[in-house]
Amino acid sequence: MIKSSVLKLSGILVILSFISACDMETNQFTGEPNEVRLITLAPGHFHAYLVQKDMYEQVDPTVHVYAPEGPEVEQHLAMIENYNNRDENPTSWNQVVYTGDDYLERMLEEKKGNVVVLAGNNRRKTTYIKRAVDEGLNVLSDKPMAINAENFELLKEAFESAERNNVLLYDIMTERYEITSILQKEIMQLPLVFGRLEKGSPEDPSVIKESVHYIFKYVSGQVLRRPPWYFDVTQQGEGIVDVTTHLVDLVQWALFPGLIIDYERDVEMISASRWPTPVTRSQFENVTGVSEFPDYLNEYIENDTLLQFYCNGEMNYTLKDVHAQVIVKWGYQAPEGGGDTHYSFTRGSNANLIIEQGEEQDFKPVLYIEPSDPDNMDDFGDVLSREFRNIQEKYPGVELKKLENRWEVVVPEVYHVGHEAHFASVTSKYLQFLVDGQLPEWEVPNMISKYYTTTKALEIAKQSE
Repeated sequence: MIKSSVLKLSGILVILSFISACDMETNQFTGEPNEVRLITLAPGHFHAYLVQKDMYEQVDPTVHVYAPEGPEVEQHLAMIENYNNRDENPTSWNQVVYTGDDYLERMLEEKKGNVVVLAGNNRRKTTYIKRAVDEGLNVLSDKPMAINAENFELLKEAFESAERNNVLLYDIMTERYEITSILQKEIMQLPLVFGRLEKGSPEDPSVIKESVHYIFKYVSGQVLRRPPWYFDVTQQGEGIVDVTTHLVDLVQWALFPGLIIDYERDVEMISASRWPTPVTRSQFENVTGVSEFPDYLNEYIENDTLLQFYCNGEMNYTLKDVHAQVIVKWGYQAPEGGGDTHYSFTRGSNANLIIEQGEEQDFKPVLYIEPSDPDNMDDFGDVLSREFRNIQEKYPGVELKKLENRWEVVVPEVYHVGHEAHFASVTSKYLQFLVDGQLPEWEVPNMISKYYTTTKALEIAKQSE
């Protein structure tokens, strides 16, 4: 009897040990200092170093960098060093660098970290993602994670592999942390103010997102040096699959918060188009530091002097039967005092929610609430003032300012932290997901739907030509 009990107890202990081991494998993060060890793979975009503009207690200060030799990795390392040496709130990153043609294989063989950060040339990015998650590495990736239909199919496989290997694959959606986008989403949840979300039509969509960007810009106080391949859409991706990733994400995130989107059932692409922004040789040199167009850009060059850069696009589609329009436009340089801008329109049965960021707004995003019935301003204002207290409880200091035919949402400067600061917000959120051992259940299917939408738009745009 005693022997039998001992055997049973031993069996139970074995089972408990197995369960415990599985739990540790599933969730290897506890939130302890330095437990996250970053690997930066082939950095070639400024978003790679913006992830490290701040320190995180959970992240080990030693970061292993694997990249091909060249100016891109040199610029990345120089910017990190600049953060380390700045006067205000300096960082203390220690960069351990390997450069060579076998950088990918070397990274996978050595596995010096447990989270791979990706932001660079997009031609191989989806492959990098798939190889990393196959090897049991978590991935925090800049957008876009897929730039064409072939990449999209590989990305779906990568998400399946990540699930099998208990790792988290996540993209950096900074625009979710912009205060006017947050407040627009919050007000949509006030039915007495916003009403119901209208369906709209192809000619009159209920949701419009338009983003205007500029090739020449400053980042962290310095002129942004873009690599020459940035202008090759087979390496960077066209505008309709690049910046639009943020806009499509905002449409999904704001309209259907917390809901799973099935791209096969919920997304229908109606039309899409693409067009280039001309870039002169001197403009190309100003941005890249390279005086001659590389040979791989020959098919986009006219008269040996003008590069046709396909960075503009528009898509019209339905998401759960709601008509949406997404537009991205690129110019060479912003007007004096200006920068990248965002326009957002969402139609409810009671009010329209509009974000504008033009000269009138001093090129800063401002949210407006416009009642559907302009003859009922007083009654609507009473309801708005009462319901808006819910917003003010969550965001103290936010106020309403009545204009001629709409209200401006006045946001204290403390909430306008700027685009660069949003990278720390995304990274901190991802670090918490690692501790949780999972993403919210809607994140993965919605990421897949997002990249279906952008890559399908590119396919339709090319077909329409």
